[in-house]
Amino acid sequence: MKKFAFLLIAAQLAFVSPAPAQSIDSIAAVVNEDVILRSEVKLATDNIIAQNSARAAELPPRDILERQVLERLIMMRLQLARANSSGMRVEDAEVDQAVASIAQQNNLTTAQLVAQATQNGMSEQAFRKTIADELLLQRMKMAYAQSTIRVSESEVDNALSSMSKGGTQYHLANIVVTLPEGATAEQIELGQKKIDGIKAQLDKGELDFTAAAMRFSNGPNALDGGDLGWRAIEEVPPAFAQQLVSMKQGDILGPVRGTTGFQLLKLVEVRQNAAASNTVTQYRVQQILIKSADPANDNAARAKAETLHARLAGGADFAKLAKSDSDDAASKDRGGELDWRSQDGLGEVGATVAGLADNGLSAPIQTAQGWVIVKRLGTRQGVAASDDQRAQARDMIGRRKLEEAYDRFLREMRGEAYVDIRRADGSSESAPVATPAPAPAN
Repeated sequence: MKKFAFLLIAAQLAFVSPAPAQSIDSIAAVVNEDVILRSEVKLATDNIIAQNSARAAELPPRDILERQVLERLIMMRLQLARANSSGMRVEDAEVDQAVASIAQQNNLTTAQLVAQATQNGMSEQAFRKTIADELLLQRMKMAYAQSTIRVSESEVDNALSSMSKGGTQYHLANIVVTLPEGATAEQIELGQKKIDGIKAQLDKGELDFTAAAMRFSNGPNALDGGDLGWRAIEEVPPAFAQQLVSMKQGDILGPVRGTTGFQLLKLVEVRQNAAASNTVTQYRVQQILIKSADPANDNAARAKAETLHARLAGGADFAKLAKSDSDDAASKDRGGELDWRSQDGLGEVGATVAGLADNGLSAPIQTAQGWVIVKRLGTRQGVAASDDQRAQARDMIGRRKLEEAYDRFLREMRGEAYVDIRRADGSSESAPVATPAPAPAN
């Protein structure tokens, strides 16, 4: 049976819906005002074991696996609660569309998909809830990315330039030992000892990397053996990128202390992409925009642009005038400077810029937005890329930035939450274990 895109996430990362409470059920954890039942942990653990039946020997003992699953369920509940409190919702029609899409990708009817998904005891309602929860988490992560992650045009240009040289791609896997926010010296020392112990077992051949990741890693990909997939160098955190290029297949880097804790990184495979051959001249420019709804007939806007041009021609500092007088919110704080762009990328002023010499200043140019003055600062040869290629490069860089930032966000969320993990007898793990009183002396 094929692994469904959503169901694989649901099973392996424990995105499962609560199982119906039964008289024999008990609470595994209290998460703020919510609870996680032991039946949920059991169902998610059974799913993971079934999904990994071919590599059962690599799985950790069941008690450790259940603890990993419980932690993932805790993180799921915290994220869902945050998404719901932010007013995010997933409609039934969106779930219908997702279910139909998964079925189509696996050459199944919707009824066949539901039948296969529910054959291990999950109800159809729980299956749909799983899909809805995953859609909601994706929506929250996207909203976080849109509000937090910024990728500049120069970063996109640099990535495309690297790709034009025949970019190398790296298949990576990692093992993560996380540290809490504001970790104490003792917590850091314990984390260091744990990661050093894992590395020692790997070096001695007592464990392979996949088994070690599944058993010991705190990373969200632990139950995938730490697999990170194929990545370009631009998608690799800077702490690793410089050393990665000199590693050989099979090498393990670390331990390295990063933003989330300690990490080991394995280079599984390397492959080369063909070099891109098309290049184009790119220009670095400054601009001042005087906005106008009707530039052809707006004498005041034109007069202001001409006055600014005269001051610039007389030696006034372009950056200072841009900061004080430009109406282009995106560039004025940077002294009017734009990222490297081709002639086409500069739109209506592109032909004028191409005709200037470096450090040349244009006369006011009438555009749809108003009157523009540009100064050409320099040129270079860059990669000729379509909008789609630039979007792909921007997405690649954004994913790398999001991975680091979102992980910190989740750790902060976990640290701020009330989480009470319960023992099998119902007592809290944060409370001391009761010990029997000593037997009376004879």
